[in-house]
Amino acid sequence: MVCKEVHMTDSIARFWDRYILKIIEQNVPEGARRWYVRHVEAFIHSRSGRRLAATTQEDVETYIEEIGRRDNIVAWQFRQVIDALRILFSELVVVSWCDNYDWQRLLDDAKDLPVDHATVARTVYNSLSDGSASTESYKACKLKFEKLLERLVIEIRSRQYSIRTEQAYSDWVLRFLVFSSFETERDITVDKVSVFIEYLAVKRNVAASTQGQALNALVFLFKRVLHVELEEKIDFQRAKKPRRLPVVLSRGEINELLAAVSHDLHRLMASLMYGAGLRLMECIRLRVFDIDFDYGQIVVRQGKGNKDRVVPLPEKLKPELMQQINKVAQLDKKDLEAGYGEVVLPGALSRKYKNAARELRWQYLFPSVKLSTDPRSKKTMRHHLHENNIQKSVKKSAEQIGLMKKVSCHALRHTFATHLL
Repeated sequence: MVCKEVHMTDSIARFWDRYILKIIEQNVPEGARRWYVRHVEAFIHSRSGRRLAATTQEDVETYIEEIGRRDNIVAWQFRQVIDALRILFSELVVVSWCDNYDWQRLLDDAKDLPVDHATVARTVYNSLSDGSASTESYKACKLKFEKLLERLVIEIRSRQYSIRTEQAYSDWVLRFLVFSSFETERDITVDKVSVFIEYLAVKRNVAASTQGQALNALVFLFKRVLHVELEEKIDFQRAKKPRRLPVVLSRGEINELLAAVSHDLHRLMASLMYGAGLRLMECIRLRVFDIDFDYGQIVVRQGKGNKDRVVPLPEKLKPELMQQINKVAQLDKKDLEAGYGEVVLPGALSRKYKNAARELRWQYLFPSVKLSTDPRSKKTMRHHLHENNIQKSVKKSAEQIGLMKKVSCHALRHTFATHLL
């Protein structure tokens, strides 16, 4: 009996020695190695004595789903758990399903929405995107003209402009203020606008659309915030706008591309963008009740220009969409049982309808694999997948089948429109 216990102890020690060797070979930082071991220990404990070699793909995904429901785990820790299990099953424990398993997709799906993401940014008071305000001069300017920038945001939001427009306009106004070296609001004059806009085209070599966006931002600043008419008082060199043709795939290419998308959920999303002509963010933000099976249509809410529209629901995708809604329902049920289950609602609906955030119909059709903290309410919620995941999946599939065209998610929408002709 003693010999058997010693043999088991030796086997366990050799197992962990081999695992630690594998994580070293995978270039896991030294400070993180003990956490990788702890993640695997926690997974083994959850198996309740069942052999690791008998672990199925569903076992791993169920465990990861449970970990993603914890409100005390942040995105990088969640990805660390996934990576620890990836090394365990792809490098140490032999399981048949692991050879073709897309671990990278799980790691990508674990990405949280940043606080300035268009889905959640409206709930955070932040007059600027932080991307351009990284240097000291930008930070100092932002502080100096804080009141002006706040008024800019108020004017933008009062006109119900999109959050991306708000971020872009705020960013261009800040760049203009820094470029012109204004000291006070009284120093802001029209003559500096043409200098800045021409600088963008001549010195920075920006695209015509970029120059146009900067001009629109400054016109808005002067007209709506400073109450000065601007259009007829500026003269500048315009960037040349090239004529570009959209990327369109043939029917054979689109069928081959969709077949090459290995992950079922990403294939469904790509098929929906092509079959219904959806933009990327329109697809990502679909909610359960946007799919109308009886009328055979999809309701796209707050699309480009903040407009709603109805598009046809591809008959071929109905079974997969029904299956996806059932998965969302199961996930939502478990979230509710764990004390969560809320989702971000548009506008002020959460104040008007107190319980709507917990209703299944408002849940995202393509939810994230983990819960995350809403930046305003600090509540633990489940947002939608990050759009980068499907973008990477489509691009990777195009490369795998050898497509020479510059394929993107928007190319699926262009292809839909062309095939309607």
